[in-house]
Amino acid sequence: MIGLNALSQISFFIIVSSSSKYAEYLGGTAAFSGLVIGIPVVFAGIALVPLMKLDQGAYSRPLHFACATAILGHIFYGLAYRAHFLYLILIGRIVIGFAFTNFMYSKRFCSDPRLVGIRRRTTLAGWLVVGQGIGFSVGPFVGGLLYKVGFANEVFNGYTGPGWVMAVLWLLFWIVFPQVFEDVPRNRPQVSQSPESPIELNTVPFPQATYVSSEGAATPNAPSGAPSAVSSTVRLTEEDEERITPRQWGVMATMCWFAMTCFFVLGAWEANIPVYAAHAFGWSPFAAGNFIALGGVATFPLLFFNVLFARRTQDRYILVLGCTAGVAGLLVMLAILAADRVTFGSFFACWFLTAFGFNVTSTVTMSLLSKRLPGSWNGRRVLQSSTATSRGESALGILGVGLVLTTVLWRDLKAKTG
Repeated sequence: MIGLNALSQISFFIIVSSSSKYAEYLGGTAAFSGLVIGIPVVFAGIALVPLMKLDQGAYSRPLHFACATAILGHIFYGLAYRAHFLYLILIGRIVIGFAFTNFMYSKRFCSDPRLVGIRRRTTLAGWLVVGQGIGFSVGPFVGGLLYKVGFANEVFNGYTGPGWVMAVLWLLFWIVFPQVFEDVPRNRPQVSQSPESPIELNTVPFPQATYVSSEGAATPNAPSGAPSAVSSTVRLTEEDEERITPRQWGVMATMCWFAMTCFFVLGAWEANIPVYAAHAFGWSPFAAGNFIALGGVATFPLLFFNVLFARRTQDRYILVLGCTAGVAGLLVMLAILAADRVTFGSFFACWFLTAFGFNVTSTVTMSLLSKRLPGSWNGRRVLQSSTATSRGESALGILGVGLVLTTVLWRDLKAKTG
């Protein structure tokens, strides 16, 4: 699942280096290239609605669906140059968006109470973020490298290369994963008893049940219509687990907000860096891809440290750490833009703080929800749907709301470490 997440992140970010040039060649604009980058998550959220009704609580069927749609979508993206049809790259990215439903399934897998204990969920979420870091580092670098090499060919060239390369990688993954992936069992294994060797169990005397009436009098035998104490306790426990308090709804809203914020900020930066750097520094898509990858590589040591750090630290402290670093990067960037003194060093420092901060913040969104909500709520659509709506809002504005929610619900964000 971690490998699937990394491959999906590479698919998402591999086009950011050259998508603006590709769209411009086909008659589009930089705004259209931004739409091409961001549109997949919208359709991923739409596809989740029917897919979650068909997955039967398992993972194999959604993974096969993701592989098939990813291959088809990347082929469409690669064929747009030959067909000279601008909207074919948009169609291809929409189809790829159906494959990005696995973002939710990878998070659900790492927080599934059938598979992962409560003290290991944040650690696994940290490994997912490491895969995310691989994606937004390797993806732009490979995309920029393919653009620089070029390949003077109408089918495979600097524009279409990302589509064809990812189609081949997804095909290889589709061949390998059924051989190594073990899905969750759909039914509990039943122990069969051989008729040749029966096992005889001795009868254990059980004390007679005592029925307590509403008046407090105890009688040796309960009425036939009265429910047993055990069944009543089980029923009440299940009802209590399913009941969500207003504070838990607040925690859910807070985590959904931060999931939306992280995706919006990171996606907006990666989409905007090639366009902005081309005007400010005269960078090519290859140089912009190297810059994005350099920021991702610089965050790797800290992301690996976060995996170890998460085992002994509460999720809410990790949340505050990530938000602090992320908002520092945003504020410094606004300051240097206002001063009109953007240099490579200052620009890189802002990108590093932003990438590190919001990657760390995204570690706890799903893991903390899985700890604070009943296990039956694992995999609900609300978190991924919130992520899919993130494209139309202001980064600092939504982060400010998230910080207010964190302050108000600070006590309710406390959960077990790990």
